[in-house]
Parts: sequence; structure tokens; C-alpha cells
Amino acid sequence: MGNIGFGVNMEFVRLDDKPFEWGVEKAAELGYEYVEPMVHWGRELLSEAGYFHSVSMLDDPWRIRRACDRAGIRLSGLSSHCPLCKPEISTEYLKQAVRFAAECGAPVVNTDEGVKPTWTTEAEDHVLMRYVLTEAAAVAEPRDIKIGLEPHQQYSKTIVGLDRIYALVDSPAIGINFDTGNSYLAGEDPYAWLVHVKDQLVHLHAKDISVEQSDLERGKVTGTPVGCACGDGVIDWARVIEICRSVRQDIVFSVECGTVEQAERSIKHLRSLL
Repeated sequence: MGNIGFGVNMEFVRLDDKPFEWGVEKAAELGYEYVEPMVHWGRELLSEAGYFHSVSMLDDPWRIRRACDRAGIRLSGLSSHCPLCKPEISTEYLKQAVRFAAECGAPVVNTDEGVKPTWTTEAEDHVLMRYVLTEAAAVAEPRDIKIGLEPHQQYSKTIVGLDRIYALVDSPAIGINFDTGNSYLAGEDPYAWLVHVKDQLVHLHAKDISVEQSDLERGKVTGTPVGCACGDGVIDWARVIEICRSVRQDIVFSVECGTVEQAERSIKHLRSLL
């Protein structure tokens, strides 16, 4: 327990206009042990044409498994973000993501509360989130899949806010996917927050934030899609690693950056700290 593995979120190949399988091979070539694919509902033009990395959950889940087996790489989880405050979107999407994860071999599905409806109150939003998470947890528990709640949006941008969402459903399937960059940009202390949630941690988004982005956005936003290369920004990765070594289970650092070159520098930096 407390072992750390290094993976990469598939957003690192978004700008290359390449399909999922290409991204998996590239991740393995760079030395990553894990990948975190993005999945979507229905069909999407760019993905179907081979210009985007996201995988449709209408595809055979073994498409992901076969690609990882060929590349000699494993799955840390699925990027299955959906707006939990909108059950008409999230309920069936997240349940399908759990079933898809179980068949392709991903132990975690990651999500957040997403953009809220314009007309609901905070209290109503938490009832809606409780409904979605209850339905999803009922599917996840028998399959031993974890649902990783990420600090990213209006309610989860603080320690208290993420705690409240986590506590909505009493289920062993509910955990925390901590995002170092989002927590920092929201204005919180990412290290204190990571210590606070370490007993619920099931996955970690290793996102660094450049000094320029920090100066421009910290305290003004709740998160960002990708960061800079790990080691180029403000996050103290040695400190993050030290905290995660005390976690009760093994944790994968899934690097969230925007380019292949950043992914290459990220893995070199993180490995140097081990």
C-alpha cells in the first residue's frame, strides 16, 4: 500500500488530432504505466473519423482493453465527467460508465458536479446530486468500481464543499479523485486538502499550474482542463508524493497536460522524485 504509479490522462494528445489507439501507444512510448481514457455517450464525428481520442460507450469496451494490452499499459480509471446536478444527463451516463469500466478493466470512474442548472437552488442541487450518486453507487458497488469525485466546479471548489458532496451517499463506491491544479486555482492549499482527503483518495489528477496562469486566475476560477508540464509550475510534487505514500492504497498520478511534449517532461520529472 502507498505505492505510486504514473499515468496520463488522454487529453495530452487532444491537439494531435489522433485516435485513441495512437494516444495509448504514445503514452507507453513515453514510459507511462497507466492511461485514463475519456468516454462519451452516443457517437461523435471527430472520434469516429479518428481525429479525437475519446471513446464512445457504444463501442465494445474491449476496444480499450485490447489497445492497452497491445501497448503493455494499464488503466487507472475513466474520465467520465458529467454534471451531477443534471440527473437527466448524468444518471444513465454515469451508470453506463461504471458498467463500461468494469468490462474494460478500469477501477475508477472520475466525475464532478459539473455546470449547474440556472434555476435550481444550492439545496436542490445537492438533492439532485444525491439522486445521481445513489443510482450510480448501486451499480458500482457489486462491480467493485470506485466513483472518484473531483474538485472542479462551483460546490467542490472548497474542502467543505467537496466534503458535503462526498457525504451525500454512504457507499464504499464513493471516493475522491483529487486534482492538484484545480484545488490550487480555486485558492485552497492543495497539500492541506490532499492530507484531509487521503483516506478517501482513489485516484489523483497530477495537474501543474504555470506561474503565469496562477497570477492570472488563482482565486477567480474553479479549475482548468489541463495544466503545464509537471515540474514547470507551482505545485511541489515531492510534497504531493510524500503525502500519497501514507495513503492506505496504491494511487496512480494521472498527469493532465496539453501536449505530448509536456507529457514527456512530466514523466521525467515525476520519476526523478521517486
